[in-house]
Amino acid sequence: MDIKTLEAAATWYVQLNDGDSNAARTHAWRQWLQASPQHAAAWARVEKLQQQWAMVPPQAALSSLGAAQAQRRDVLKVLGLLLAMGGGGWLAAEQVPYRALMAQQRTGTGERRAVQLEDGSQLEMNVDTALDVRFDAKVRTIQLYQGEILVRPLGDLQQRPLIVHTDDGSVLARSTEFSVRKLVQQTRVGVLQASVEVRPQRYPDRVLQLQAGQQASFDPQDFTVAHALPADSTAWLQGMLSVNDWRLGDFIEELGRYRPGVLRCAPSIQAMSISGAFRIDDTDIALANLPKTLPVNVRYLSRYWVSVEPA
Repeated sequence: MDIKTLEAAATWYVQLNDGDSNAARTHAWRQWLQASPQHAAAWARVEKLQQQWAMVPPQAALSSLGAAQAQRRDVLKVLGLLLAMGGGGWLAAEQVPYRALMAQQRTGTGERRAVQLEDGSQLEMNVDTALDVRFDAKVRTIQLYQGEILVRPLGDLQQRPLIVHTDDGSVLARSTEFSVRKLVQQTRVGVLQASVEVRPQRYPDRVLQLQAGQQASFDPQDFTVAHALPADSTAWLQGMLSVNDWRLGDFIEELGRYRPGVLRCAPSIQAMSISGAFRIDDTDIALANLPKTLPVNVRYLSRYWVSVEPA
C-alpha cells in the first residue's frame, strides 16, 4: 500500500471528525472508499486509530482531533505514524514510509520551502518532500525519501562532495546546481550547472556523468540514457506547472501533487492533449480553466474529492 493512499485515508479521517461533516462529504468519502481495494485496506487501518491512539509517542500526540484544522500537518503526521503500523507493530526504522514521516525536513501538500544548510548551500524543497541532512568530516549527505529538491551546493573548504541518496542510488556533486525527484520506481536527476555523477544503488561502480542541460533517470540497477533537460523542469520554483502537449491524465496526476485529497481523471479522457502554464498555488483556478479549452467538466464532490470527467 503506497503512502499517498494512506495519507488520503488519513485526510478523510480528519475531515469526517472535524465537527463539520455533511451528507455530501460522507457520500464523497463512500465513493472514495469503494473505488479501490487499496482504499478499503487503508481505511481498515484508520478504523484501528481509537485502539492504537495510546501507542502514539506522547511528544507526537495532540490534545484532541478538534485541533485538526489548526494543526493539520501535525494531525496527519500522527495519523501517518498510526497508519504505518502493521499487525506486528511499528514499521522497521529502515522502511522508507516510516523514515519519511520522521525526517528532519518535511513539506506538506501545497507547501514549498527554501532551506540553507550549515555550510551555506541552498536547498529548495517542492511539495510533499521528506529528507535528512548529515554532514561529517568527509562528506555532505542528503537522504531524500520522497518528493523533489533543487540543490545549490557551495564549494567546500574541506573538499567534501555533496551526495544525494535515494533508495535507487546516489547523485554526487561538488559546486553545481541540480534537481532530484524521487518517483515511484526510479529517481530523476536534472543538471542546471556544471556536472554530477549518478550511481545505481546495486552497482555503485557504474557511473553516469551528467552535464549541464541534461537529465536522466535511474533505479537500483541501471540508468537511462541522458537527454535534454526540459526548459520548464524547475517551473515549480516560481509556483508554476508548465506543460507542452502532455496527456491530460498525466497532467491531472501531476497537478494532484499540489492539492490535498483525491484528484482523478476519467479513463476515457486521459489521452487528451493539454499545453499551458498553470499556477500550482491555487489548483482550483487551474481546474476551472480546463473546461475553457477542453471538452471536460470538473466535478467537486467535496474539497478533497475532485473528478475531471467528459463534458
